[in-house]
Amino acid sequence: VQLQASGGGLVQPGGSLRLSCVASESTFSTNVMGWYRRAPGKQRELVATVSSAKRTNYADSVKGRFTISRDNAKGTVYLQMNSLEREDTAVYYCYADRIGVIRSSGIFSYEYDVWGQGTQVTVSS
Repeated sequence: VQLQASGGGLVQPGGSLRLSCVASESTFSTNVMGWYRRAPGKQRELVATVSSAKRTNYADSVKGRFTISRDNAKGTVYLQMNSLEREDTAVYYCYADRIGVIRSSGIFSYEYDVWGQGTQVTVSS
C-alpha cells in the first residue's frame, strides 16, 4: 500500500493550506497516522499525529495553528494549516505506523511504517 499526499503549494505568510493523504488500497484498522516535515538543511520533525481513537498530538511550533484529522472509513488523514509562517516551509510527509490492507485478492494483511511521497509547502511573499 502507498500513502499519496497532496495539497501542498506556495502560500503567503498568514495564509492557509489543507494537506490530504490517502491510502492507495482499501484499508481497515489503521493505527496512528500523522504528518512529519523536513525543512531545507534540517532533520525531519514531527508535526502532528492522530490515533485511531482520534487523539491528537502536535509539535509546540504548530499548536493553535494546525489541525490534524482523519476519516477512518476512507483511510485518509488531513492537516489544516492556518496562519502559516516562513518557518513552516518544508516537504511534508504523511505516515502511518500500521495499516490494515484489504488486497484485491480478498486477503487481509498489515503493513508497518508506511510513508507518503511528500508534498512541498512553501510560505513566501
